[in-house]
Amino acid sequence: MNEPFAKRPIKRITAIDLGTNSFHAVIVDIFPDGSFYTVDKLKEMVLLAEKGLGERLSDAALDRGIEALRKIKTLSDHQQSELILAYATSAIREAENGGIFIQRAIDEVGIKINAIPGRVEAELIGLAVQHGIQMPTENEGPGLIMDIGGGSVEFIIADKQKFFYLTSKKLGVARMTARFIDQDPVHDSEVKAMRKHYQESLTDVAQAFAMHRASVLIGSSGTMENIALMIAYRQKRSPSLSLNELEFTAKEFFDFYAFAIGKNRKQRAQIKGIDEKRIELLPAGLVLVKFVLETFAINEVKISSQALREGIILRYIKKEMDELRELEVVEDPRRRSVLELVHKCEWHEDHSRHVAKLSLSIFDAFKGELELTETDRELLELAAFMHDIGYHISHRGHHKHALYIIRNADLLGFKESEIEIMANVARYHRRSTPKARHEHYRKLTKENKARVKKLSAILRVADGLDRSHYQNVRRLNISKNDRKTFFTVNTESDPHLEIWGASRKKALFEEVTGRELVIEPG
Repeated sequence: MNEPFAKRPIKRITAIDLGTNSFHAVIVDIFPDGSFYTVDKLKEMVLLAEKGLGERLSDAALDRGIEALRKIKTLSDHQQSELILAYATSAIREAENGGIFIQRAIDEVGIKINAIPGRVEAELIGLAVQHGIQMPTENEGPGLIMDIGGGSVEFIIADKQKFFYLTSKKLGVARMTARFIDQDPVHDSEVKAMRKHYQESLTDVAQAFAMHRASVLIGSSGTMENIALMIAYRQKRSPSLSLNELEFTAKEFFDFYAFAIGKNRKQRAQIKGIDEKRIELLPAGLVLVKFVLETFAINEVKISSQALREGIILRYIKKEMDELRELEVVEDPRRRSVLELVHKCEWHEDHSRHVAKLSLSIFDAFKGELELTETDRELLELAAFMHDIGYHISHRGHHKHALYIIRNADLLGFKESEIEIMANVARYHRRSTPKARHEHYRKLTKENKARVKKLSAILRVADGLDRSHYQNVRRLNISKNDRKTFFTVNTESDPHLEIWGASRKKALFEEVTGRELVIEPG
């Protein structure tokens, strides 16, 4: 990432990594050649999982998170950023009330959060590290990237060109501290218990490492950066402005481990370079790094200052560059016209296509009893494609903006009544259900009002099933009896957000089907 002098940026964006311990934001200018330049940064410690991961986030933690997002939004607005990309990890993804936090972020701050699965988190971290440091070449063999967060730890084996292995493990320092550490200083028995847990949890990482042996451990994110800074001070090296590419040996780490592991909280607070908010979490991080270095016999460690937030940027740039290719060739003027519209509105393509797929699965299971037609099926799919295009105008009220855009887009090949149906179905994917007082719904014929209610009932639940916007639901099984409908969801990672998202939007579906909807994990 070199500072550009002659080039003019094509867009300024903000990327936010909503971690378990801290929220990191970076604002960058993107240039036509795909490079980017950092304009500003902000880090806010929030300590979301103060009561443990997988539990409800406390009201105080939710408030801290919202306040941190407000500060980031203020900075982003001040820097005239055109787009905010916010990605949430373990604490929000797993929390019972993570969906409530995501909704508060939309309502109170105007920031839309995507809750990504661990696999995607690892991939984005890998992209950032490959981009930010001198990676081993093919001849030198790969490096083992380890990103220690509060809730999870990502392991990626990669060289300069490609990934050989990536995974996310629930071994973050906040999680391990809450589970294993009660004494201060940490007791030998607690260290042994953690090491045993690491050994059991990292079997597959060890197997991948045996196939692709790495000679260097590359650490990213706060815990690894803070350990590196403390070692640099202890070795009487003056840390540079950036910790990127800072190196230390396994022996230097082991010496620091021996120095720090037996200290109590008050003594750890006196270590030069320690981050105040990491004093409590340092022992768990030290034990993990020591275990990895010893188990995999790695002698060198280097630091990447780029992590998830830069990966978010790189993924966005790649997607933008890919969209420079020609719009897919579609002969049907109806479908082509919708695709042209959603591309102009910078649609959330992966989410919208997934919601459309889920919608059609539900449609097919209820087509007969709801007396729906193949034309209804097409209109539902295309409405699902368009349901979020209102974000092009504003996060707040985007469902109403979608109605306006669809009605005024001059879509080709549709009857006016069909455009009105799609616009209303998209409008009712969230918030209010159809009401007689709503102007555009009121003007529909009785028959089309019934179609809108049925189709929007399906779309609401399908949209809720991708509440994370990261296609977590891999398979949806539908069964029913006289009184209940059962949706069994098989997901890639924790299903809390999807079940919460669909459950809070199921009332209209229950009304049109006459059955209670039960949504449960597979």
